Amino acid sequence: MRFPLPVSYFVVQITALPYYTDASHYFEAIRCLTWPLLLDSNQPASHFGRYDIMMANPQAVIKVGKGQCQLDTGQGFTACSKNAFDVIAEQLANFETINEGEEQLPFYGGAAGLFGYDYGRELEHLPSVAIEDIALADLWVGIYPWAVISDHETQQSWFVSHLPEHYNDKLLARLLATDSQVVEDQNFSLLRKFTSNMTAREYAQKFARVIDYIHAGDCYQVCLAQRFQSQYQGHPWHAYKNLRKRAPTPFSAYMETDAGVVLSLSPERFLEVKNLRVETKPIKGTRPRGTNTESDLALRDELYNSAKDRAENLMIVDLLRNDISKQCLPNSVDVPELFAIESYSNVHHMVTTVTGHLASKDHILRLLRGAFPGGSITGAPKIRAMEIIEELEPHRRNAYTGSIGYISCHGAMDTNILIRTLVTNKAADAKGDIYCWAGGGLVADSNWQAEYQETFDKVNNLLNGLEEDCA
Repeated sequence: MRFPLPVSYFVVQITALPYYTDASHYFEAIRCLTWPLLLDSNQPASHFGRYDIMMANPQAVIKVGKGQCQLDTGQGFTACSKNAFDVIAEQLANFETINEGEEQLPFYGGAAGLFGYDYGRELEHLPSVAIEDIALADLWVGIYPWAVISDHETQQSWFVSHLPEHYNDKLLARLLATDSQVVEDQNFSLLRKFTSNMTAREYAQKFARVIDYIHAGDCYQVCLAQRFQSQYQGHPWHAYKNLRKRAPTPFSAYMETDAGVVLSLSPERFLEVKNLRVETKPIKGTRPRGTNTESDLALRDELYNSAKDRAENLMIVDLLRNDISKQCLPNSVDVPELFAIESYSNVHHMVTTVTGHLASKDHILRLLRGAFPGGSITGAPKIRAMEIIEELEPHRRNAYTGSIGYISCHGAMDTNILIRTLVTNKAADAKGDIYCWAGGGLVADSNWQAEYQETFDKVNNLLNGLEEDCA
């Protein structure tokens, strides 16, 4: 269901919709359309988000796999001679400009989708060692001329569209239909328990190798991750609905492509641009939640007062300050909040806020490209840390620790870091493999047993939640 449009889209039309707290209400109505995408703040259970943004039927799709950039504008994918960011910029230029002073919503149509971790190979020269066994493209970005947006702060919802009126009417009728639009597909279940791609002993050996690199001066932090794998039947959307109740996080996302599905329950923002103000919120430092109020507060205080975790956090803050300063105005980069503690259903996190200002919206894509992938999930220095990750992790990360988000035609952007994320290796309606990753930043005084346990603390609620319905 693609819409034939002229080169430039129509002037944006905004229509108020009834407000619902659960993003599933409107997303269920459009999930049967092509390439549906939900950017989910997980309200009201999450305490840090505000907007839900959902869309489908992109006018164009840009994807990158095995070093090849391709564009589909409705007639199938064809090779591009330009890089993906230049193609995205060209597509965004087709939208009508939003008048100054009218920008009240985060997204008015534009680009949205996946920038997988392994897209970093297009930006930096990296070795090729780890096994590549997931079909999902390294980059999958749609150009979406319409979206549904819910604001949980003002409790309002809108349909935003650059389509002709008769197409808008069809979509509005679908969104407002009183009869259910829910697709009756097979419920999700695992066919076996998750297994890791490394044993505890193998993790300890890889940990020791990282410490050797640190002592040799190659790096001062490396984020080492293990991958969990299982097989499933049914539709991943049902798995996502289960997990978003168990792990409500403000930068969650659900995305379907022709090669796999991304289910992200991420608590971490990568880059936001709003009114030319840049914000990034790296997470470094984790403790599990306690079994009672007293132990929970003790673990929270332990994290806040940990010299090791503060030092680790500062390493990544300095990396990100450097990354964003390359596009921000001189002397505009600041750290307004240092070592804040955010508490989620299964863990406490240490989060720092870094801000800056851009000269114009022309710098937004350059900002994303220059800072990608986020330093909080590589280590530092970034490129050397990525080389070590490629050497030590048995399999490529694919989407994990990349980003999902949007770049609006009016000059706004918000992206997450794809942690607490699962990826399927088949289209949504087929049996297939499902993967989940967990890692942590290793520094000179890290303890391998503690770091190994932390990887389980981060994703046990996701893995256990799906294993409860194991077939």
